[in-house]
Amino acid sequence: MQIFSSVIPAKTGIQSLPDAFDIVVIGAGGAGMAAALFAALDGPSVLLVEHTEYVGGTTALSAGTTWIPGTHHAASVNPSDTLEDAARYLDNAIGTRSPSALRQAFLDKGSEAIATLESKTDAKFRPYPKHPDYISDLAGSTLCGRALEPLPFDGRLLGEHFKLIRPPIPEFTVLGGMMVDRTDINHLLAMTKSVASFKHSLKILTRHLFDRLRYPRGTRLVMGNALVARLLYSLTKQAKVTLALNTSVEALSGSAVTIKQGSIEQKIIARKGVILASGGFNRHPAVRSEMLGEMLGKADPAWCPAALGHTGAAQDLARGLGAHFGTVQPSANATNAFWAPVSLRKRADGSTAAFPHFVMDRAKPGMLTVNSAGQRFVNESTSYHLFALAMQQANAVPAFLICDAAALARYGLGMVRPNTKAGDRALQSFLDDGYLTQGGSLEELAQKLGIDVDALQATVTRFNGFAASGIDLDFQRGTTAYQQNIGDAAWTGNNPNLGALTQAPFYVVRLYPGDIGASTGLATDTNARVLGTDGLPIQGLYAVGNDMHSIMGGVYTAPGITIGPGIVFGSVAAKHAMTSNEIA
Repeated sequence: MQIFSSVIPAKTGIQSLPDAFDIVVIGAGGAGMAAALFAALDGPSVLLVEHTEYVGGTTALSAGTTWIPGTHHAASVNPSDTLEDAARYLDNAIGTRSPSALRQAFLDKGSEAIATLESKTDAKFRPYPKHPDYISDLAGSTLCGRALEPLPFDGRLLGEHFKLIRPPIPEFTVLGGMMVDRTDINHLLAMTKSVASFKHSLKILTRHLFDRLRYPRGTRLVMGNALVARLLYSLTKQAKVTLALNTSVEALSGSAVTIKQGSIEQKIIARKGVILASGGFNRHPAVRSEMLGEMLGKADPAWCPAALGHTGAAQDLARGLGAHFGTVQPSANATNAFWAPVSLRKRADGSTAAFPHFVMDRAKPGMLTVNSAGQRFVNESTSYHLFALAMQQANAVPAFLICDAAALARYGLGMVRPNTKAGDRALQSFLDDGYLTQGGSLEELAQKLGIDVDALQATVTRFNGFAASGIDLDFQRGTTAYQQNIGDAAWTGNNPNLGALTQAPFYVVRLYPGDIGASTGLATDTNARVLGTDGLPIQGLYAVGNDMHSIMGGVYTAPGITIGPGIVFGSVAAKHAMTSNEIA
């Protein structure tokens, strides 16, 4: 693989590029890297163009979960699951919000895509032992087998290319850049209670200590960073792949692109086609306004934890060729973007950290969420997408995630780590900058937040009653397999999601709805070809990842439903372009 980047002085600029490639891929996030890799496996020349200085996009910032039913991994944990069950689940969850033919194409091609990656590249996956579909009470849903995670990767194998991977969200790391996944966190928390956890913790801590002697961050990569690293490592072994970083696309057709790096422009012929994988519209001001519409004022761009390269510029160029966006049928659980509640904190460098609250706190015992009137408005153990939508629909922006001292110590709260206690110096820094609010009593907490004291006390009293019985009469918290899975399996109460708030002091972090990715993208056919307003494919032009209209129709059905289809349709687009096109 050749690299052309203004941030790598040893490499030349794009003026040295050949004037033609077989395939040009726009965007080096997970979907774009996968598409480039699938194309390269068949032997053609591939140009991968990335607007930023990093590869990985939002995939690098994510858990890297990849939802693809029917793979050979599924049989090891859920042998009874079938593609028919997966199709039934998607039909029940989505209905007519997306074409069933697109969903079926995804299901039909998923197993082949993963098998190809694992047999011909360094991309490796494993199934989660338990990772339920998000709407787990629907027929066809399953508890495990469809959600895959990338195997950890040794970043040292990348050599100088290690620095090209987009670093994870700093607040998701520990000890100055050590990545940890849920397995690591559980071992670290239990390292003084279990021999196995002590050994696991000692191994990764020792590794990180030696890493920091040579690298700016840990090289043991997990989650999304591991997936991106595995794709990048595989691409480096492909002699006909060229990566152009810090490079924008100025003009586009199905047979050519004009790219720009610094002051240099270069026209590149794409003999077989162009695949758009630039990440979607989330940071395009005009399209963001158009797509989020009624959410404006409740969807500040500063609350978006997605990667910065999702400008929608490539989609603009495609629409200039006659492409158009797909349509989401808005509902209580479907919108033009996917969402998560985030908390905000100013970093030392002046940037703002938007920390997604996925699974580590809000659904745990000893925690509840209220609006500015001091009342609950949501099932705190629902999916992060539905949680953030409920915030917007209930005008609960910000919302207040409250816990007691026992829950804070056991689970942490947002950026505050578990095992944190009142009086700790680390805790004080969060109080000093306002990320956390502390009250010695519920009355004091309510006064600091400007919430009616009686209302908050009544809410907590009622909630504590639910915790005692294990039954949430107001929002049915902890009643589905998904909800219970993100509760506390070791909890001794009657419901793994419910625990009373009794131990002062009490703490609050403010939550905001952050869009984590686009669900609306360019309309395509089952071969990922971009469709014109006439319904016909635009010759040589493909869209995958968040540039492609989501097959989920704006419904967040399961973990990894952006990365999974991104990989699968990356394979579909690459194969179709190589076998069906001769356009230049």
